[in-house]
Parts: sequence; C-alpha cells; structure tokens
Amino acid sequence: MGVLRKIHAWAGLALCLLLVPLALSGASLVFKPQWIRATVPGAAEAVTVTPAGAAAAVAAAKAEFADVRSVVFASPEVGLHQVNTADGGGYIAPDGAVVQRWGKNERVVDWLFDLHHHLLAGETGVKVAGIAGLFALTMILTGLVLWLPSWRSFAWTLSPRRGGRAGWLAAHRDLGVIAAPIAVVITLTGSAVALNQWTPKVMGFTPAKPPAAGAGETDWAGALAAAQAQFPEATLRMAVMPAKAGRAAVVRLRQPGEWHTNGRTVVHVDPKTGRILQAEDAMAHPLQQRAYNAFWPIHASKVGGLAWKLLTFLTGLSLAALAVYGAESYRRKLFPPRRARPAPMKAPAAAE
Repeated sequence: MGVLRKIHAWAGLALCLLLVPLALSGASLVFKPQWIRATVPGAAEAVTVTPAGAAAAVAAAKAEFADVRSVVFASPEVGLHQVNTADGGGYIAPDGAVVQRWGKNERVVDWLFDLHHHLLAGETGVKVAGIAGLFALTMILTGLVLWLPSWRSFAWTLSPRRGGRAGWLAAHRDLGVIAAPIAVVITLTGSAVALNQWTPKVMGFTPAKPPAAGAGETDWAGALAAAQAQFPEATLRMAVMPAKAGRAAVVRLRQPGEWHTNGRTVVHVDPKTGRILQAEDAMAHPLQQRAYNAFWPIHASKVGGLAWKLLTFLTGLSLAALAVYGAESYRRKLFPPRRARPAPMKAPAAAE
C-alpha cells in the first residue's frame, strides 16, 4: 500500500499540470450551446432542415467563405448553420445571410475547445489529452483503493476545513470519493474518443473504410436529397467536403434513437457522378460500435438533460480541485513550513 501511495502521489503531481486545464476547459464547454443561443442573433430560432435548405446553406457557405471544410446544419441546440473552414468559420442564417465570422481560435469557445481537445497542439495534443485521461482514470481508481482502509473517516468535505497538510489531504480524499462515479465515466469516455485510432481495436470492431471516389464538383443538392431519401426518417446534420481528389463527399444524418447530435449515419457520395458509394446505418452497427458512438454524447453532455450537464460541469470543477488539493498536500509534505523558534529565556535578574 505504501508503494501504491507513492505512485499515486508522484503521478498525480505530474498529471495535475494537464488535468487542471483539461478539466476547467471541459467544464466550461458543457454550456456552450446555451452561450451561443444567448449571444448570437438568431441562434435560438427553431429551424426545420430540408434537403433544399441544406443545399442552399452549402451554396451560401461556399460563396461567402474560402476553403470550406464542412457545414453543420441548424439544430434545436443552435438554429444557425455553422461553416467550418481551414482557419476559422462562421454562422449562416437559414436565408443565407452571414451572421458571424471568426478566425482560428478568435472566439473564446473555440479556444477552449482547442485547449480541451488538442491542448493547443494539434493532433499530437489530442493523443496527449487522451493518455492524460487514462492516467486520470488510473488515479481515481487507485485513490479509491487507498481510501478503502480509512473509509470510516469519510466526510462530505469539498474544501480544506482546517489548516496544515491534513486539511488539504482530507479535502482531496473526500472530494475524490464524492466525484469518483461521474469522473470515471467522463475520463473513460473522453479518452476513448481522443484515442479513436485504438479504441475500436480494443472494443473489438472495425469501422467502415471510406470508399474511393472520382474527382469533380459535388452536386450538393443532389447528394443531400439522395442521402435524405436513403434515410427518410433521419435529420440532415452535416455536409463534409472531399478532403482531396479521390475522396467522397460525405453527408451525415441523425436517425431517431441516435445520441450523437451530428449523427453517425453516414452517406458517401461520388463527387464526379453523384452516385451513392456507401451508406452506413448507425442503427445497424454492432453493439460495440453503438457503445462507442455513445461515448462522445455522454462526455460532452449531449444526453441526460440539464441534470447530466450539471453533474458533468461540477465533476470538471472537482477534477481540477482534486489536482490542486493533492499537489498542495504533497508540497506541504516535501516543504513543511518552518516552525518559529522559541525566544531564549532571559536569565533572572541578580538580587541587589
């Protein structure tokens, strides 16, 4: 138990440098849709997306923005179409008018997402964040093991209630136990999404490979109409431009019963011929893949309503606090405060 305690302490000290920004940025992003609706004109409007309306949005995006990568169609969360470009993006209203433009990380919400998902370091940062999440999960589980022998001392302590190292350690221990159930879910799902190159292999399924396609200008009106006809009960969610010649244009849809807000039902369209090359029905995925599809909605609080959003938000704050409490308690152990030396006693005055 002593060795495990040292591993927990030293690994936690190193991890806290990553865990604090990851946890705080993640907690901030929980209420991103509410912030957008409150601050962007038209974002709170109810919009029904049709193939014709979606095609008009793509046409407006390509006319108004350079190097469009994808268009996310309006939804009950945000009633505007979001354009994603190589160096920023913007919002387009259902009538095609540009509501807002921004460059890369000019918006606070985009900077927070880049920090949380990429650690501001691109794809390398994604992998580091995923590995940090696995370490955080390990820290939570080992912390529970270390707590078990002293479980009778548990109290509903959220912050240090007394001075000295003991107070910080008690707060770290008790808050860790309180936050552990939700923290396990958040760290596990976040790591699984970040490490998506390896997660399917671990879970035992193989994602469908994108088909080869011809080169040409995509007829988005035809592609979106064909995708909608393929899945008539689904909602159109995204149009993804071919990344390069030989890649298909992609339409993402969300079927009833899917948790992912952008859907995992995918239709690949040949830009040259307009023919559907591959249609991937998310509701027909194997159980392991459907479980994987649920990880992001759980992690990002897209399911569970306001209650899950609040729990996720508070858990993010708790993970940051746990890192700070643990680091401070161990700092006090390594560098204990010096005790003031007692003043020397004066010799008694000689009798006259």
